[in-house]
Amino acid sequence: MTCLTGSFAGEVATLSFSPGDEDATEVVREALEAVEASHVVLIFEPGRYEFGRDKASEQYLAITNHDNGLKRVIFPMDRFESVKIEGNGAEFIFQGRVLPFLFKGCKRVEVSGLTIDWDVPLYFQATVKQVNSDAGWIDVEPFKEGFSWSVRRERLLFPDIEGFSYSHMGETLAFDPAHRRVAHGAWDMHLDSPRVEQHPDGQLRIHARSRHYPDEGNVIVSKGKMGENRYAPAIYGVRSSNILIKDVTLHHAPGMGFLFERCDTVTLSDCGAFVRPDSNRMVSLLADATHFCNCKGEVLIENSRFQHMLDDGTNVHGAYVVVDEVLDDHSVRVKLMHFQQAGFHFADPGDQVWLIHAPDPSRGQLKTVNRFRQLNETYSVITFEEPLGKSLKDGDLLENKTWNPSFTMRGCTIKDHRARSVVLKTPLPVLIEDNTFSSMMSTIFLRGESWFWFESGSVEDVLIQNNRFEYCAYSGMEHAVLRVTPRLGRQFDASSTYDRNIRFVGNQVHTFGNRIVWAERVEGLEILQNTIMQTNEAPVLHPGSPMIELTFCRNARIESNTYEGENTHTLSTDETSAATLTLIDNDGFPQHP
Repeated sequence: MTCLTGSFAGEVATLSFSPGDEDATEVVREALEAVEASHVVLIFEPGRYEFGRDKASEQYLAITNHDNGLKRVIFPMDRFESVKIEGNGAEFIFQGRVLPFLFKGCKRVEVSGLTIDWDVPLYFQATVKQVNSDAGWIDVEPFKEGFSWSVRRERLLFPDIEGFSYSHMGETLAFDPAHRRVAHGAWDMHLDSPRVEQHPDGQLRIHARSRHYPDEGNVIVSKGKMGENRYAPAIYGVRSSNILIKDVTLHHAPGMGFLFERCDTVTLSDCGAFVRPDSNRMVSLLADATHFCNCKGEVLIENSRFQHMLDDGTNVHGAYVVVDEVLDDHSVRVKLMHFQQAGFHFADPGDQVWLIHAPDPSRGQLKTVNRFRQLNETYSVITFEEPLGKSLKDGDLLENKTWNPSFTMRGCTIKDHRARSVVLKTPLPVLIEDNTFSSMMSTIFLRGESWFWFESGSVEDVLIQNNRFEYCAYSGMEHAVLRVTPRLGRQFDASSTYDRNIRFVGNQVHTFGNRIVWAERVEGLEILQNTIMQTNEAPVLHPGSPMIELTFCRNARIESNTYEGENTHTLSTDETSAATLTLIDNDGFPQHP
């Protein structure tokens, strides 16, 4: 690879690159280091570019929902006001544990026309040949072509690249190879300390006790132990603004695909994350396709396709911090609770923050941040302009109001992946329309929680309309097409309203399962003009479950829907939900709770 032309000084630096056989990492790094301008344009001629980790720059990064640590960064865009990358259809192939793109503190970012992949995926893949759940072993035939692994001292080592392997097989999931998607009724498995025998015929016997086992003929994928298996996303934007990613396709990443943390206004257009059609891989990304943490402005995902990843299609959320100690009338020390939130920058001076007093989960008084001081990756001290009052106490929550986005997803396809298609936790308007979804777990998942991830918060304006839901909620664990289920700590009232104003309107739902809407603690849930057809494409996993179940909901409305199927248990409500429920003009539904 060569840098053909370079204008390094002046207001805008323009760098042009052509493909070559050598490692391109050093060429890119040296070209960027020579730039003196605050604005840079990178232009790549079409072709294949390879990037290794040996000559990459390195910096310590605390990346939300990933593993903190020293990261090898191929494109460190952390000293430019604006960055424009014109890929022109170029193909970037990365090697080992690297972070391809870091955009940090940029005021404008444009990336277009790229395909991103890894030469060797950072997971293990094998076909299940025999299962003995009583004895606790699985015989598998590992994939060799394109994969890297070895067995030493009865331990399976993968990806076994540049001295790195996961400490355990860890998080493991069974796939249906005919459809290249998670196997029907599959459960997450955790193979933490298996003993592995290598047979003369090349098969491996994995000795591991598990609550769930794959079926013979399944393909299992293991991605290592949690805390080790989210090295970095493919594209990471942090504290940046006005971001446009267009026509960028990801075939693999050692973590999430597109991750934006504390960014203002992000658009993903005509993007993708999926396995190449001619590949033998089952999995694209090791985690979410897209993820937005404490962003603001407008977030738009349009005309994009996300498949084969090992977590959600998108997750839009904030972060709850827990009051560790009220220090004085204006100051409080707070704690980040999840280890993959460690180092998260919760607030800046001028931000408005909600106080949330247990047992009431509602957003309470607003306070304005005067000073934010990060003590370490776990604790910070926040000083507010206004007095805190007497009611704030240890264990209460704080939520940043300023850093919440509006969110729109339209014209997208999300399917053949683990977990949920869309996960939402923002109080600003949300529009999800004209998409096609098929998810292993709940398709649309609304869960603010202060139990494990501490991802805030409740929604207040969600419209889900004119979407197509096909073959949904096929995990072994029970899920639904639309699942609303806050999960707060024990100190909070489990019957109090949390989410508000959710409209599920004009959607086409074709799926084998019973559960369509399963909602708890919602004020103003509307289920209107949907067509629901129960198919026979797969066995029902949870017979007898209701099609719609409401718990502690208020002012719900179910109107002008059509249901065709065999489930006679179409509606279940508790006393609170039934008291204010409206049922009108439904075909195949009961007309009263």
